[in-house]
Amino acid sequence: MASLYTLPSHHKFSSLAKTHKPYSSSPSLLLSTKPFTKSKPSKNTILSTKKTRTLITGSLTEDKEVVPVKDKPLKGKSNPLLVNGSKDSDLLSSSSSSTVESDDEEERMTSRAINATIVLGFGTLAVSRLLTIDHDYWHGWTLYEILRYLPEHNWIAYEQALKANPVLAKMAISGIVYSIGDWIAQCYEGKPIFEFDRTRTFRSGLVGFTLHGSLSHYYYQFCEALFPFEDWWVVPAKVAFDQTVWAAVWNSIYYVAIGLLRFESPDNIFSELKATFWLMLTDGSFGHLLI
Repeated sequence: MASLYTLPSHHKFSSLAKTHKPYSSSPSLLLSTKPFTKSKPSKNTILSTKKTRTLITGSLTEDKEVVPVKDKPLKGKSNPLLVNGSKDSDLLSSSSSSTVESDDEEERMTSRAINATIVLGFGTLAVSRLLTIDHDYWHGWTLYEILRYLPEHNWIAYEQALKANPVLAKMAISGIVYSIGDWIAQCYEGKPIFEFDRTRTFRSGLVGFTLHGSLSHYYYQFCEALFPFEDWWVVPAKVAFDQTVWAAVWNSIYYVAIGLLRFESPDNIFSELKATFWLMLTDGSFGHLLI
């Protein structure tokens, strides 16, 4: 970088000013300038000095803009953040992704534990109730007698519950069947046995409990009144009516109720029902015929 020096005498400076152009921006002029004394300069000298300082200031500014800034690490950081951010951006992204994966795995394990508790709890309760139906009379019974009378006595207990409160008994049976059916459907779709969607299973069981059990009770009463005959063709006629008219009505009710519980719009509910209506109707009819 060139610096400005004074000339030893006014005479030499005047001859130098006449020789060189005072407003030249050439670097050679700045480098060839010789020191001078503190004698009072002329106006030309003042002008050239000011211009030279302006040129030097401009060159300093230009050089400052060109010089690259070195990367400096931040203090107090184990992983330094570079100026361009490339290194720490990768580290932050990998750290955030690992954190998200760990949170997802923890949430998955918690959901699996809750599902396992629900399944094992209700399964243990149901099996214990079925196996201990005659526990008040087991005194003196052999194991063979206990296993022999279990199915018969459970069926008798179910018939007694139907006589005591038919609607509530059918609602309970429908809720249990629909919940287990949805769980089996999710496992068939590929989900692990303890990673099913609890909300979906609860929705299906709720619709089965509140709607299917009660509506089925009154439907079968209507069907008995519609076919009050004892001829051979009554049973096939009831089956055909059940698999066409009642199946169409109930499937529509089920899809509308599930859609409302999912807070879907009426357009989405209608579109889903329209896309699956005929498939459910035909599959249900052919399935019952094969059975």
